[in-house]
Amino acid sequence: MADQARRARLAASLDEVRERIARACAAAGRDPGEVALVAVTKTYPASDVVLLAGLGVTDVGENKDQEAAAKAAAVAEAGVSVRWHFVGQLQRNKARSVARYADMVESVDSLRLASALDAAAQKHRETPLDVLIQVSIDGDPARGGAVDSAEDADRDLWRLADTVAAAGGLRLRGLMAVAPKEWDPDRAFELLAGLAARLRDSHPGATVLSAGMSGDLEQAVRHGATHVRIGTSLLGMRNPLR
Repeated sequence: MADQARRARLAASLDEVRERIARACAAAGRDPGEVALVAVTKTYPASDVVLLAGLGVTDVGENKDQEAAAKAAAVAEAGVSVRWHFVGQLQRNKARSVARYADMVESVDSLRLASALDAAAQKHRETPLDVLIQVSIDGDPARGGAVDSAEDADRDLWRLADTVAAAGGLRLRGLMAVAPKEWDPDRAFELLAGLAARLRDSHPGATVLSAGMSGDLEQAVRHGATHVRIGTSLLGMRNPLR
């Protein structure tokens, strides 16, 4: 009964989120099929991932390796297949673990991390690991992210893009960003869209733009997001794993 009740709540929330995406696409003159929903299930159990998969969710995001690795194993053991997105800040010493289960890492923000992931992917994967470069909208190093024309070569967006594109174990797919809390989301995502257009000029295959969360998905869709990362609006406020 508990699983049935949880499934019903998730189904209702999913319908609401999908309707928000559809309305945002209509307002922007876009096809809703152009925008993928990534369900961010951090702190929620593997059983929720299984339920969401049964409701048609194909992409799932996690931000901590220890939790994500165990959850990915549990979901696979349940016979369910989803695409795992690693969306949190990633330490280089976790690259080997993440490369084993992630289908896409959305938070690559330095040459050193890209090198570690490339080595891990070449050793532990049969296919290249999809990568998004996380962009720092405001340049604050505490939040992570590569920077447009950074003085620090390790975090320079364009140097990093070329490095990922040339890596044998990685595949450059596009950009990801989080709008800073003190910024107007429209301003943040307009800036991001400009960087994405510049990236596609030199790397035409980098067409993914992951932007927008529960509070600002409409603004992200308006500025070309192809993926929105939704947690609270989908999973609600419930007891976390820890």
